[in-house]
Amino acid sequence: MKTLHVGAITVGTVVVLGTIGGLIAWGVIASRDPPALPPPELIELDWWQHTALYQIYPRSFMDSDEDGIGDLAGIMSRLEHFKDAGVDAIWMSPIFTSPMIDFGYDISDFFDIHEEYGNMTQFEDLLERAHELGIKVLLDFVPNHASTESEYFIKSEDGDPEFKDFFVWADGYEDPENDTNMLPPSNWVSQFGGSAWEWSDKRKQFYLHQFAKEQADFNFRNQAVKDEMFKIMEFWLDKGVDGFRVDALPYLIEADPADHDGKYPDDPLSGLAQFESHQLGYTIPLYTKDLIELYDVVYGWRAFIDKYNEDHGGDTRVIFSEGYANITMTMLYYGNEDGEIGAHFPFNFDFITDISAKSNARDFVYTILKWLTYMPYGAVANWQFGNHDNNRMPTRFRHDMVDGLNSVNMMLPGTSVTYQGEEIGMRDGYVSWEDTVDVEACNRGDNETYHLYSRDPARTPYHWDDSKNAGFSTHTTTWLPVADDYEELNLAKQKEDDRSHFKVYQKLTALRKEKTLSHGEYSIRALSDCTFYLVRYLRTYDTLVLLFNVGEEPDTVVLNRIPNLTTPATVYVSSIHSSRNAGDVITADTLTLVAGEAVILRAPPV
Repeated sequence: MKTLHVGAITVGTVVVLGTIGGLIAWGVIASRDPPALPPPELIELDWWQHTALYQIYPRSFMDSDEDGIGDLAGIMSRLEHFKDAGVDAIWMSPIFTSPMIDFGYDISDFFDIHEEYGNMTQFEDLLERAHELGIKVLLDFVPNHASTESEYFIKSEDGDPEFKDFFVWADGYEDPENDTNMLPPSNWVSQFGGSAWEWSDKRKQFYLHQFAKEQADFNFRNQAVKDEMFKIMEFWLDKGVDGFRVDALPYLIEADPADHDGKYPDDPLSGLAQFESHQLGYTIPLYTKDLIELYDVVYGWRAFIDKYNEDHGGDTRVIFSEGYANITMTMLYYGNEDGEIGAHFPFNFDFITDISAKSNARDFVYTILKWLTYMPYGAVANWQFGNHDNNRMPTRFRHDMVDGLNSVNMMLPGTSVTYQGEEIGMRDGYVSWEDTVDVEACNRGDNETYHLYSRDPARTPYHWDDSKNAGFSTHTTTWLPVADDYEELNLAKQKEDDRSHFKVYQKLTALRKEKTLSHGEYSIRALSDCTFYLVRYLRTYDTLVLLFNVGEEPDTVVLNRIPNLTTPATVYVSSIHSSRNAGDVITADTLTLVAGEAVILRAPPV
């Protein structure tokens, strides 16, 4: 019994000692830092998935032949500007042969260059030089309509069997009050005001035009039209272009008369008393916009592009879709639940349509997260604050927000899109009624209301320097007047200034090359009504934090509320009116930002 008793004590002692030893060992291990995780495995991105894309409005970019109109040779002479700015790809508003009723969006020959802009040789030279500089080139493709001066329309109006149904033609109704007059097939209203139907005396029918009467809508229920679009795309792809921005897609297909007793149905009335029957807004475009059939056409284009890529190799050619639609219809351009794939991405206009100078920080956060929430899994986002159809970014917001807005654009995941002049903070130029040339303003407005519709102010010539006509042209006059502020707001001056919008832009495009921005996660939230943060982080890589006060008063924020931000942190770049400089070290618990100020901080890896 004694021996047994001692054995029991021995076993118990061993157990106790083992437990104590284990606790000691655990304590030692726990007191050590956990082993560092290795860098994440990063998938190589395709060129378009994180590119800095720049829109050129050719007519206003650079004039090389002294006629007051920008041209291809002018663009060619300034290609190094994009390299200097850190731009990876450019897309040009239409350069095809056109009567210029809508400045290139009324195309009469889809296979040639508009003579005011140059010729095919000059285009090929531009393309070659851009590629030498590592810059991709995309064209603006306008498949919805063609000029009434195009061979397509002329032959269709003549009743040529091959082209008879290339456009949307319809019989009208006899006017009960005037037997010599015909009434249009439906109450559809053009985007530029007035009836969307125009009478042809030659054909004795109406043709559809969702935009100007000189822009006849193609009939995409006709397979021959679809085939022609493939031919057009293939022609330019064979030239070496890197893809297309595809215009006005929501209007591609209208209601089928076969579904409505052989007639084009009237759109329902909006009930808004301020609109008359000829004005946009009088009806709800139920039968003329966002029809589900149009997406099949887009999916067909993507299949065509993918097949071209497969057959020809090389860098990926892309299609980016354009269209103002609600978020659900916009997301269908990416593809559908059945696995059909559409555009590489649809342009995101939410910063243009949903955000303004009156928006607070929470509005910005909501708008950003809305796109990222609705976007299909694995898709690529894109962001832009302006284009040729809307007032310029600093005009719609405030000039003290320019650097912050460009910072948001560059730091969000996906592709950034810059409209010509945003890199230097160009504002709208004043264009009088006498100088107005925009067809939308002329059709919808008069000398007192034209400014409500005019797109001309956002299209005035680029400010290269403070010389005559801002260095855009040596001609006596320019196609649109140069903005009055060009002597103080121009590229040459901003290159010389110690701090400028352009130098901030350069730092932003350089920052985009870092893996944290190309591959990292994001966190975004409002810290107050005025200020929000955008954090980009990636294991073993520096954390990057944008703080942006979108308000009109100074705002103080608490830094420990920002996830993944550890201090000290270093200022990478800040707005030109900020008191902080690149390299400043931030150690305080709070930070006060003046109105419109943006600061990007670099912090240690998470």
